[in-house]
Amino acid sequence: MTGHDDQTAAPAARTGTPAGFPASPVRTPEGYPAGPPAPWDRAAVQPPPARAGAPSATAAVTSGAPPATSDSGSSGRPVPQRIWCVDHDRMGLLAMTVWTERVAGRGEDAEPFVAYHLGSDQGMLAVFDGSGGAGAAPVWQASDGESRTGAWVGARVARLATDVWFHDVAAEGEPPTPETLREYLRFFLGYAPQRRSKISGTMRRQLPTTLASVHYRLVGTRDRPELELRPLWAGDSRAYVLRSRHGLQVLTRDHTRESDALELLRTDPPMTNLVCADREFQIDGRLLTHPLPCVLVTATDGFFGYVHTPADFETLLLRTLRQAGTVGEWADLIRREVQSYTADDASLTVVALGYRGFKDLREQFAERLDELTERYVHTRPRGLDPAPRAGGEAGAGPAPGPADPGDLPARVRAWQDSTWHAYRAGYETHLPPALEEHA
Repeated sequence: MTGHDDQTAAPAARTGTPAGFPASPVRTPEGYPAGPPAPWDRAAVQPPPARAGAPSATAAVTSGAPPATSDSGSSGRPVPQRIWCVDHDRMGLLAMTVWTERVAGRGEDAEPFVAYHLGSDQGMLAVFDGSGGAGAAPVWQASDGESRTGAWVGARVARLATDVWFHDVAAEGEPPTPETLREYLRFFLGYAPQRRSKISGTMRRQLPTTLASVHYRLVGTRDRPELELRPLWAGDSRAYVLRSRHGLQVLTRDHTRESDALELLRTDPPMTNLVCADREFQIDGRLLTHPLPCVLVTATDGFFGYVHTPADFETLLLRTLRQAGTVGEWADLIRREVQSYTADDASLTVVALGYRGFKDLREQFAERLDELTERYVHTRPRGLDPAPRAGGEAGAGPAPGPADPGDLPARVRAWQDSTWHAYRAGYETHLPPALEEHA
């Protein structure tokens, strides 16, 4: 296995080391205990002590990516950003994570989570986006004197709880259900630092964060292997499956009053359900089966919430895939591109299973990228931001011709509507049915 980390390494956190897991990037809030004492009989919440010489399930990522020399913020300071990747040919497993902060030191996305348990052929990928509006008040002070908001703490505690939950699912037989994940989240949030405010309201939350994850297990026969997928989520981060014939298909439904992906790009409705410490919340989940090969993706809205159409996110993934020669290069290209357009912190995980290496993955999606480029890139209205060509060059679009800047908003809206109409059916193939949202 190979891994690499980009750019500003943090001190390694204390982590458990259950046997059977490959290395995965993990950090916990500085000084926060990895396993608080249980107030009731919940021994499964506590990771078992590591055996001497056992392989590490969670380890700090190794350094190996190019240094951040040109990716600096307006202050001239390097913008915190990390990428991590693994390429395991024997398992047919390719994985990577991308994490960036929009404002150095103030990002409220926790670092993404990816893990795979060799002994049981199951894995997990997840992202966490602290809700800065609902949890903007400071609740904790780090050892360096920096204060941290409830959103910052909530996302990282949710990551820690998910890490422990997956360990117990894979190694201890805990059921991988929404109910058990919710129990672990509530338990860990109950021990996290909080600060009560005299100001209350329907929008305020203690330690609020989104969570979008996929637990998966290899099933079927050797001749016809399949993936048992269980998306688990709360809030407006998303999980997807990506296949060469069908493109990007969403597996989660945002916990907002509006669920149309294009309307969500045009508006910013409040969330009706998210993980938090002071109110009831739900973890939604469902069970699906997918043939191999396929790619699993989870992302916070820093990736998909600042594009022009839902198809743009898939195009970004596949365009950078075509340009890359390795998993690490793919992750770095994605990182650079998201930093060029997003106005938020951004987190992404990608796990590709069943491919014969990175070259095979890239080749299988070449035709799909050509289709996306023809339908959604070449038809972009003139005057919109320049769209890169499939090969990476800038400036793809319709044939040159006069265009009135004054009617650009109308042309953009018409283009969005038409492209979304063409893209929507495939994208929403696995969209969960609408349920009564939680107030």
